[in-house]
Amino acid sequence: MLVPAAPAGSGAQSSIALPQEFRPEGIASGKGDSFYVGSIPLGAVFKGSYRTGAGEVLVPEHEGRNHTGLKVDTRFDRLFVAGGGSKGIYVYDANTGEDVADFVLEDAGFINDVVLTRDAAYFTDSLVPQLYRVGIGHNGELSPPERIPLSGDLEFTSGFNVNGIDTAPDGRGLIVVQTNLGKLFRVDPRSGVTHEIKLDRPVTNGDGILRLGHTLYVVQNQDNKVAVVRLDGRLRNGRTRGFLTDPRLDVPTTIAPFRNFLYAVNARFNLPDNDDDDIVRLRASG
Repeated sequence: MLVPAAPAGSGAQSSIALPQEFRPEGIASGKGDSFYVGSIPLGAVFKGSYRTGAGEVLVPEHEGRNHTGLKVDTRFDRLFVAGGGSKGIYVYDANTGEDVADFVLEDAGFINDVVLTRDAAYFTDSLVPQLYRVGIGHNGELSPPERIPLSGDLEFTSGFNVNGIDTAPDGRGLIVVQTNLGKLFRVDPRSGVTHEIKLDRPVTNGDGILRLGHTLYVVQNQDNKVAVVRLDGRLRNGRTRGFLTDPRLDVPTTIAPFRNFLYAVNARFNLPDNDDDDIVRLRASG
């Protein structure tokens, strides 16, 4: 389904509509002004333009697949997509939408989000204390998912636990958010050992995260806001410097950067999908 462009000359859209009942969750920026959004129930991906707001469904519906977090590998023009409750890891061609690879992990709980490094894609599981690593070779070849059990300070409790994930400033470690307790942790991707990043206030309902330098943006979905957390140099502490919010936010789950803005996707979950503000622009700060 095509979504028409907004009026010419608008630069970066203030809000962007998706197809009705698309039910998005993850958003990622691609090359130029492009963005990609995954659909939880449809197993589809929409590709559009931040500049014009226009776009269309790139990855068609896949029965039995769910799409939650996703990231774009611009080196090999591929999309890495977390499969949520379908317990899958899916890789698509970012230009054609065709399947590149899919992995089904029967021992998974809810594969929620993903981050890319130079040599791997790391996926979180909100119900099972482990990460999944898909290796990316020099020529783009993919290795089957490796389980990395989590240990150390992070302890799983009832409900949704590890959710959003990003790289640490040094490029070697990872950062994750624990949704139900509002905690942040740094993770050694080789061993799975975790260390808590002590916060001045919890980021409860933390969902997608985005690190820009030593500033970490944490989407607090049910709170309809994005916490702006300043991390110290050793990732031992973090202080909340403020919040980004907007009346149009409606259970936002993830964010992606474009120019000096952040774009948040409204998942709405079980709420009616009756608004064109599916993707909302926020101004980055911090």
